[in-house]
Parts: sequence; structure tokens; C-alpha cells
Amino acid sequence: MAKLNDLFYTFLNLAASSQKLGINLIRVAILIIFVWIGGLKFWNYEAEGIVPFVANSPFMSFFYTKSAPEYKEYKLKEGEFNEVKQKWHEENNTYGFSHGLGILIMAIGILTFLGIFSPKIGLVGSVLAIIMTIGTLSFLVTTPEVWVPDLGSGEHGFPLLTGAGRLVIKDTAILAGAIVTLSDCAKRILKNR
Repeated sequence: MAKLNDLFYTFLNLAASSQKLGINLIRVAILIIFVWIGGLKFWNYEAEGIVPFVANSPFMSFFYTKSAPEYKEYKLKEGEFNEVKQKWHEENNTYGFSHGLGILIMAIGILTFLGIFSPKIGLVGSVLAIIMTIGTLSFLVTTPEVWVPDLGSGEHGFPLLTGAGRLVIKDTAILAGAIVTLSDCAKRILKNR
């Protein structure tokens, strides 16, 4: 029994000493997610897929030239080609906005990751990641497509998330991670003062 007890406390000591590794792995995860998702913003299907979020957002809709309900007529399935619909997206600034957003998202991921080496740079990245994830989570309030619509099954509305809603809700974990990296950077900056 004493050997099992020693083994348990050895495990606890090991787990307690892994905090720095865990925080840096959060940074790596944010880097991978942000660079990958940001890079996808340069593909038409991804740019077209974010239209409902952006068009319905009071904070972002001004980036588009067309009004919110109009996009529903021009939705494309992932990988679908329709010249008329893609022309509408070009006129809407769908692709231009998506490219700019992609650059911003990738930059935030890189800045957050660089917090491993520079707490001041990481602090900037973490603050921006927090702002971005709060913005993304606001889509749960502004975007009708995040909730299952009433199509007769009796299963619709809150709390039933669509694929779009499930995409958004994962940002709660990114938000928590960004707060952890923010705290770590702030502690390191204060320690080095």
C-alpha cells in the first residue's frame, strides 16, 4: 500500500510540474488552429461559408456590400461551383474580406505562439485572441443559422446547435486557453520588471 501511495504522489508531483508545458501546448494549439483556419480563408468555399456569420453581425456586416437576408439566395455547398453565385460573392466583397480576416487570424495565432519566447508579444496575441473569440461567440446571438430551424420535427431552437453553431461553440475552449496564455505572459512580464 505504501508503494502505491508513493507512486500516486510521484504522479501528482509530475502533473504539478507540467503546467508550463501545458501552457506552451495551448500556445501551439492556438497557432495550429489559427494558422490553419486563417489559411482556409483564402479558399472560396471557406469565404462563402462565413457569409451568414459576417452578414448578420452588427460588428462586421459593414465589410459586405449586400444586405443580410440577400445572401441566402447565393449560398453554395462546400466545393460547389456556380458562376452566378460566385459573381455575387465577388460583388459582396466576400472573398476580399475573407482574405483580410485570414491574415488577421494567422497573425494572432503567431503572436500568441511567440509568447513562448517573448511575454510582451504573447500578451498582445493573447489579448487579440480573446477579442476575436468573443467576437466569434457573439455569432451565437446574431446568426440564425447556428440554431436548428423549425422544419416540423419539433426539434429546433436553443439549445440545439447546427453544424455552424457547433463550429462557433468550440471557441469557448480557445477563449479559456487565451486567458491562460494571457495570465502566463502577464506574470512573466511582472516577474521581469
